[in-house]
Amino acid sequence: MFSNARQTRTACERLPSNPNMGLTIRDVAKAAGVSTATVSNVLNKTGKVGRHTHLLVLSTVKRLGYFPNAHARHLASRDNRTLGIIVSDIENPFFPEVIKSFEVRARQLGYDAILSDTNYDPSRTRKAAERMMEHNVRGVAVMTSEISLQLIHELARRRIAVTFLDLAPVGSYMSNLKIDYFSGVEQIIKYLHRSGHRRIAFVAGRPRLKSNIARLQAYEKSMRDLRLQAGPVLPGTAVVAINDLTAVGVIKGLLKAGCRVPQDISVTGFDNTRLAEYSNPSITTVDVHREMVGQMAADALHELSRSANPEGKEYQIPAELILGDSSGPAPFE
Repeated sequence: MFSNARQTRTACERLPSNPNMGLTIRDVAKAAGVSTATVSNVLNKTGKVGRHTHLLVLSTVKRLGYFPNAHARHLASRDNRTLGIIVSDIENPFFPEVIKSFEVRARQLGYDAILSDTNYDPSRTRKAAERMMEHNVRGVAVMTSEISLQLIHELARRRIAVTFLDLAPVGSYMSNLKIDYFSGVEQIIKYLHRSGHRRIAFVAGRPRLKSNIARLQAYEKSMRDLRLQAGPVLPGTAVVAINDLTAVGVIKGLLKAGCRVPQDISVTGFDNTRLAEYSNPSITTVDVHREMVGQMAADALHELSRSANPEGKEYQIPAELILGDSSGPAPFE
């Protein structure tokens, strides 16, 4: 089972550094106004820390009388069998199956797993990554776009394996999972075109998410390739939603407005979550094999963390059109 990263402690934090005061590395970080990862970098001479920050941490250590516990450092340096996974929103229907398959595969490979969700907040993402570093995990699956490349490279510099969803080029200790968003969207557009639809709208999501940008760009190119004009929602239009959750909202709004789905307007989703199957009508969607995403993420971290030459790879995740009852032939106009 997963343990929440907020509730766990590193070996260094569990064991008091000073028998008189019980100071921890977290106390030093708080007093200096820096992260625990920064304090760890200074004390262990790892990573890059600016001169001013370096001196600030050292002076704080001296002022507080903090002495790193040798036994705790020994525990922290052992061969840790823990993998972490960071997701944008645990309540998003896309993630539960990814998380479950990641945890199952990690357990099969002999690892424990810890989970953090960021609620699409970059500052929470940074804190989640710092917790992973504090826990000295062997690898982290970053399933969110709200993370800087600098932070990803910081993990890799610490020899922590990183797997992410199409965020950066592969490199040392860094592998990439590439979902074929273009193929998935293209399959939807071509299917709707074959069904007689010519006015096909796109309902977008969060504008800064790379996965959303990729889907929008795929929609625009697919429309151009068929010499169709991307346009607003009109009677007789098919609607391509960014994901299944959005598709459910679109269908609800259309039905409330007196439109029939799919007799008047066809609606499609993306991701093939449980919502697609249980919605009424069931949703035409694209399966991006979320169980494969979680499993491949764990496999990639395992391979990187045990390799003598930890050069990352790119793993391809296919997309497959799944027909439901929310789409059909274009109405006669």
